[in-house]
Amino acid sequence: MLLISTIEKFTLGNKILLAIFAIAFAMIFIYYGIRTIEIAYVMRKKKPLFIHKYLFLRKLTQKQQFILRQRFFFYSKLTKQQQSYFEHRVASFIKDKDFIGRDGLVITEEIKVLISSTAVMLTFGFRDFYIGLINKIFIYPETFFSVTNKNYHKGEFNPRFRAIVLSWEDFTEGYKISDDNLNLGIHEFAHAIHLNTRKEHDVSSNIFQDSFNELINLLTGNDLLKQKLITSRYFRDYAYSNQYEFIAVIIETFIETPQEFRAQFPNVYSKVKQMLNFNFAGY
Repeated sequence: MLLISTIEKFTLGNKILLAIFAIAFAMIFIYYGIRTIEIAYVMRKKKPLFIHKYLFLRKLTQKQQFILRQRFFFYSKLTKQQQSYFEHRVASFIKDKDFIGRDGLVITEEIKVLISSTAVMLTFGFRDFYIGLINKIFIYPETFFSVTNKNYHKGEFNPRFRAIVLSWEDFTEGYKISDDNLNLGIHEFAHAIHLNTRKEHDVSSNIFQDSFNELINLLTGNDLLKQKLITSRYFRDYAYSNQYEFIAVIIETFIETPQEFRAQFPNVYSKVKQMLNFNFAGY
C-alpha cells in the first residue's frame, strides 16, 4: 500500500509539472506568435498591431479633468474612448515623473496637466508613452541660465540627467497662438522622444526610427525637394541647424498646421505622420 501511495504521489507530481510546462510552453508560443504576426503587420502597415491595452484606466481628479478639457485643445478632438485613454496616460505620466519648480515657482495641477498632456499628445500613437529618458521635469518661471552651455534658455532636454527643463512663461506662450509653428513644449519633448527611440527597441520606437531614416533618405536623394523646403520659408531656419533640430521643428509644424503642411509637402508630412503613428481627427 505504501508503494502504491508513493507511486500515486509521484504520478500526481509529474502531472502537475507537465501541466506547468504545458502552460509555460503555450504562453511562450502565444507571445512569439503575436510578435511574429505584429512584425509582419508592421512591415506592411508601418504601425503597431495595437496601441491601447490596459488592465485598468487611471483617472484624473475633477480639477485635473477641468484643466485638460478647458486648456488642451487636442483632447477635444478625440473620441470619447480616446479621451479616456488620453486621461489615463496623463495621470500615469504625472505619477511617473518628478515635477520640480525652480526660482520659487510652485508646481500646480495646471503645470503638471499641461506639460504631461504635451508629452502624451506626441506619443499618443505609441504603445509605450512614458519616454523613459525623462525622470525629472524642471520648470522655471521664465527664461533661465543654463549651466550646460553658459547661456540663457527657454527650454532644454538633458539626456545625461534624464531631465527636461522648461520656462513656464515660454511654455504657455507656445499655446497662445496655435498656428505659428512655435511651441516650446512640443519642441523639447520631440527631442526627448527622438533620442528615446534610439535607445529603446519597442515596436513604436522602431517605427519612429525607420520612418525618420526614410525621411532623411527622401531628402538626401531629392535636391529639388530640399531646396523647396528651404526657399518656402515654411520651416524656420533653426530647422536646418542639424538633424535633431530638423525633426523637432517639423514635429512642431506637423502638430500646429497639419493641413498646410500636407498641402505644401505631402511626402514629408506622410513620413512624420507615420513616424508618430498619428491617425487622429485633423491629421
